[in-house]
Amino acid sequence: MARALIVGCGCRGRELGAFLQSDGWSVRGTSRSSAGVDAIVAAGLEGVAADPDRLDTVLDHIGDIAVIAWLMGSASGEPASAVNGERLESLMIRLVDTPVRGFVYEAAGSAPAAELRRGTSIVEAAAERWRIPVALLRAEPRESGWNVAAADAVSSVIGS
Repeated sequence: MARALIVGCGCRGRELGAFLQSDGWSVRGTSRSSAGVDAIVAAGLEGVAADPDRLDTVLDHIGDIAVIAWLMGSASGEPASAVNGERLESLMIRLVDTPVRGFVYEAAGSAPAAELRRGTSIVEAAAERWRIPVALLRAEPRESGWNVAAADAVSSVIGS
């Protein structure tokens, strides 16, 4: 059974996690808050505390992960802009020496378009340089079918 880590496992992340579980995946989701972790667990997923602004807290949870879904397309605020920029770039570099076999980047959402384009460029460059299989999730988060597109993106990076 493949295991996915959903970074930014809010409402949409929990929806994706449930969809993946119904397809045989084991799913771990992250939240910055204990209330968020509780909501992840209540949704039937494995919930862990991790902050994408502090990458070591995320990296602590990837030892048995096949695919990371980076759902930061609607991140907001000044520190949040780093999760589609500097933090994302640092993470992609660090993934080279991990068991992670694929990466899904949410390239659509309410974050500023320039941030999402920057994140897309970072992910595409990492894929080319280090041959990390990636998928760009371009489905709009508010549209129906987002969860299907997201689950397809997760499955596509490991060929399942």
